[in-house]
Amino acid sequence: MKRLLGKNALITGASSGIGEAIAIRFAQEGANVAINYNSGADRAEAVRAKVAQENKQGKHLTVKANVADEQQVKEMFATVLKQFGTLDILINNSGIQKPTASDEVDMADFDRVIGVNLRGSFLCAREAIRHFLSRNAKGSIVNNSSVHEIIPKPKYAPYSISKGGLENMTRTLALEYADRNIRVNSVGPGAIVTPINMAWINDPKAKAEVESHIPMGRAGTAEEIAAVFAFLASDDASYITGQTLFACGGLTLYPEFRVAWSSGE
Repeated sequence: MKRLLGKNALITGASSGIGEAIAIRFAQEGANVAINYNSGADRAEAVRAKVAQENKQGKHLTVKANVADEQQVKEMFATVLKQFGTLDILINNSGIQKPTASDEVDMADFDRVIGVNLRGSFLCAREAIRHFLSRNAKGSIVNNSSVHEIIPKPKYAPYSISKGGLENMTRTLALEYADRNIRVNSVGPGAIVTPINMAWINDPKAKAEVESHIPMGRAGTAEEIAAVFAFLASDDASYITGQTLFACGGLTLYPEFRVAWSSGE
């Protein structure tokens, strides 16, 4: 059964990685998919071709926008609504990071990370909610957060701050609009095999180090994360709102406590 049959979905940052996997999974589930990107039009078109192959009867488009820019976000929604007529699902997937010691962070970089990850997610959520309310219709927003909304990440302070803020945004919007049939949730991925992580994925020693900290003993795949998004966006999750579903192989279980080193036994 296709859980998203006939639903209209906008996925930000969908030209690669987890966003690409979400777009493909949603098409497999029967959704019409709008693929947002900010750079790499050719790559976005390649994803659209894959999406079209998975749902030959559906409507699919690419739409360029920097989600941190309010005017571009408004224009993106106008484009999507002109093509689809309505919107049922927003996936806030766009995200960036830049490793820097906190005492050396350039505020332009700080603002850029917060701008895309948190401001951008809010801008898109606001426009989606406005649309849902204008139709007096139910809607679903799913944000791509991270285990680092609760786990500190030294040298990635702006990123961790943005994800912590995203958790609160998810809960706040969920509570504010729950009585109007608008659900807002997040997915919290752990270490996932995506292009942004190729530095350690392609280095056997580094990969082994990363996976040694994961209770399940392996990194996740983008397709596994996309399946979680499909669930939360669908009516199978109709009584779930304001939650972060961590898909992390157990990273949020305090894996260093697999051995009872703190108990003196």
